[in-house]
Amino acid sequence: MSSKGEKYYFVASLAKGLRTLEVLAENGEMSASKMAAHLETSRAASHRFLTTLRDLGYVEKTEDGRFRLSFKVLELGMKKLEGFEIRHTVYPFMQEIAMAFGETVNLGHWDGSAIVHLDKVNSKEILRLDVGMGAAAPAYCTGLGKAVLAFLSDTELNAYLESVTLTAMSPKTIISVNRLKAEIARIRRCGYAVDNEELSLGLRCVAAPIFDYTGCPNYALSISGPSQRMTKKKIDAIQAKLVPLCRQISRQIGAPHKSDPNPG
Repeated sequence: MSSKGEKYYFVASLAKGLRTLEVLAENGEMSASKMAAHLETSRAASHRFLTTLRDLGYVEKTEDGRFRLSFKVLELGMKKLEGFEIRHTVYPFMQEIAMAFGETVNLGHWDGSAIVHLDKVNSKEILRLDVGMGAAAPAYCTGLGKAVLAFLSDTELNAYLESVTLTAMSPKTIISVNRLKAEIARIRRCGYAVDNEELSLGLRCVAAPIFDYTGCPNYALSISGPSQRMTKKKIDAIQAKLVPLCRQISRQIGAPHKSDPNPG
């Protein structure tokens, strides 16, 4: 450990460089001075980070002297997404269920702490959910996330609940651990999860888990749309098709039969 408590291998300049990319991703085009304020460093140091990243191809300089991310960053993200072979397996199923219900279909991956959106089929409706691929969302207040949480082992679930702060994303977010546990128990019994405007008011989502070859619920599939279209009748119809569809996908990617929620 260093005198500041940092691990011996920690490279502070590398961390600052990566933080520079994160700040540009969060804020768009920025001057070296504004970046310095975000990094809590001098303008000269900020400029060195930005120009080094520009020389490496990860940052571009605009005509007015500001800096922005280049498409090389996007290429890295796409290469990461291409590594998830499940996208190619699941996409035809996503198209099928999107056509059946006319709403947006999302494929999510559990990364151990949150849900990462891997793929989607957009609704053709004007009013729809539009989440970018690679975006992460809390597990406790999303359909995708709750569908995964419900089928984790008790040890994994308890570790997650101990590590997460249940923050209200909307007035309907479940922020009581006991209520969340009760909701998870319900999902285990019925095999699917519902986000009832818990992430965002006006948005409802139905989701079911997908189990990998190890039997772990590392993925989930959801159908989401505005609450005025996602009525109870429609949610019932969706889950009746979604749960067996996810069971079929799980079997196709090698999940053991015992992993299925409500196997049959």
